[in-house]
Amino acid sequence: MSEEPVLHKTIVSMVSLAANIAAKHPKNGLCQLERLREWGIPESQLEAVVEIARHIRDEAAEIMDAQFNQKAAFGTAGEVKQPEKKAAETTQESCCTPTASGQSCC
Repeated sequence: MSEEPVLHKTIVSMVSLAANIAAKHPKNGLCQLERLREWGIPESQLEAVVEIARHIRDEAAEIMDAQFNQKAAFGTAGEVKQPEKKAAETTQESCCTPTASGQSCC
C-alpha cells in the first residue's frame, strides 16, 4: 500500500493563513502567522501570502457587489457606488488578476 503524499507543515500553515484572511475569519490566521515566523519563513514570503489572500478576498467582494447591484438594478441613478469594473470583468476574462504589486494569485 502506497502512502499518500503529505504537505509540509509550512505549506499547510500558509494555506491556512491565506484561507483565514480570504474568508474573513475572526482570528485572521494570526496563529499560523506566528508559527510561520517561528519556523523562520521570510517576511517577504509571509507578506506575499497576505497580499494574495487580501486580493482574492477583495476581488470576490467586488464581484459579488457588482452582481448584486446588477440583479437589484442599483446604480442606475448613481445612488449606489459601483465596484471597479475591472474586478467584475475578470470573471469573464481569466481565472485571476495580479495583486497591486504584481503578485500572481494563481
